[in-house]
Amino acid sequence: MNMATTARVAAGVLLVLSALALQAGAEDPYLFFEWKVTYGTKTLLGAPQKVILINGEFPGPRINCSSNNNIVINVFNQLDQPLLFTWNGMQHRKNSWMDGLPGTQCPIAPNTNFTYKWQPKDQIGSFFYFPSVGMQRAAGGYGAITVVSRLLIPVPFDQPPPESDHVVLAGDWYTKDHEVMARLLDAGRTVGRPNGVLINGRGGKDLAAGPPVFTFEAGKTYRLRVCNTGIKASLNFRIQGHDMKLVEMDGSHTVQDMYDSLDVHVGHCFSVLVDADQKPGDYYLVASTRFIHDARSASAIIRYAGSSTPPSSNVPEPPAGWAWSLNQWRSFRWNLTASAARPNPQGSYHYGQINITRTIKLMVTRGYVDGKLRYGFNGVSHRDADTPLKLAEYFNVTDGVFSYNQMGDVPPAVNGPLHVIPNVITAEFRTFIEVVFENPEKSMDSFHLDGYAFFAVGMGPGKWSPELRKTYNLLDAVSRHTVQVYPRSWSAIMLTFDNAGMWNIRSNIWERHYLGEQLYMSVMSPARSLRDEYNMPDNALRCGKVVGLPLPPSYAPAR
Repeated sequence: MNMATTARVAAGVLLVLSALALQAGAEDPYLFFEWKVTYGTKTLLGAPQKVILINGEFPGPRINCSSNNNIVINVFNQLDQPLLFTWNGMQHRKNSWMDGLPGTQCPIAPNTNFTYKWQPKDQIGSFFYFPSVGMQRAAGGYGAITVVSRLLIPVPFDQPPPESDHVVLAGDWYTKDHEVMARLLDAGRTVGRPNGVLINGRGGKDLAAGPPVFTFEAGKTYRLRVCNTGIKASLNFRIQGHDMKLVEMDGSHTVQDMYDSLDVHVGHCFSVLVDADQKPGDYYLVASTRFIHDARSASAIIRYAGSSTPPSSNVPEPPAGWAWSLNQWRSFRWNLTASAARPNPQGSYHYGQINITRTIKLMVTRGYVDGKLRYGFNGVSHRDADTPLKLAEYFNVTDGVFSYNQMGDVPPAVNGPLHVIPNVITAEFRTFIEVVFENPEKSMDSFHLDGYAFFAVGMGPGKWSPELRKTYNLLDAVSRHTVQVYPRSWSAIMLTFDNAGMWNIRSNIWERHYLGEQLYMSVMSPARSLRDEYNMPDNALRCGKVVGLPLPPSYAPAR
């Protein structure tokens, strides 16, 4: 090799190394969105009603991104009410400022705008967003978030990849206006049962007799991401004549078992693969309410390309009772060998070998305050403060806003009156905690924890006791963000509280959430370091007691 050739080779190697170095140090890609949030009129379930639209759409735009992308959404609130969006299942590492709950953020006032910026840091999977103020969630404004793996990180069902990746946003629906629903609850009444079920913003005859929601080509495989975006009812999801292979749940790859139907609880998402292996024709995709009287159902059409054959009227019925559903939950397993957002296997985290440092038992409490129905945990019913809890904590002005740890780790021995206060408890940073939800009610509940994924290790009928730990799955419980609790039953989760911030633990049954069945977990890093939590963003809205206050000192630089 002559000197000129050697020089060219050396220069080429240097360019490659430089490009790799730039790539390694480069910021993750940005995706920009602009949302105009308005009311509009849609005919749903045969009745025109007011719906929250985003850029004229219901459901709202799909956020389709890769792990670690920077998501920037400029929200223009053109409603006549304050507005916030929360990102169900997004962990917002070090960044509860963008969680979009009244306890973490001042609402976006009418005719103003606010820009959210967040990352699906080290996350993959299927999620959704929705408006979180009052009962706005019952008026729409929701949409899908789909996070795909970065290039070069293997996906356990991607050889070959599915032909298409579709979203199914299914949920119960009320024809009552969301402001009417809020007034009913404020008056101590209930919102009653849902009027029907929507699939991707359509229901009733408009859905069953309308154009197909998806078109399949015979011999191809399709990914369906299914989320329960409703406010009350669990759903059973099935496709006429087709089995489904479960591959992902709440951001975790699962063991790939086959199912003919799947229960999906409020706030919960999963992905299935469906083979178009039947005789070409039309087939019903069905979502039916579970565990409530006066069951409702919605049927959409999946059409094989070129088909003119209508679907069979023989639609499979949903399973009966919740014992079947509990047994199905026990069949779900974490895929220990699959990579998720990082190249290391999911199962490299051995949660079952970590010592529990604290147990918090949260029992659903129902009672009456001034003759009006309220819900809560352990005798405390949450109410939002005029100053968001996170802001009061950050500016050190919690006096007169809230007090920490007014609720105990166990339910009171004797049921007393409900205390209606901002409910904030603390967790020591990076401790491994067991949380047990106990639901003494006759109806289903579903719980979500912002900022985290947890391991749903056990559930069963009756009351929880420490002896039931021997029934826990300490090997391959699915890491997820939402867990159901069956009537008069319990569910147990485990997690490490390693994400500093102020995080909402809530019922997904929005009537109960509105009436106080929620709390906030304050997780503070003793180092007060930017390694553990970001400072308040420069564009953060201010309200309540923090208006006009000087900024607190910055957190210490990360080391």
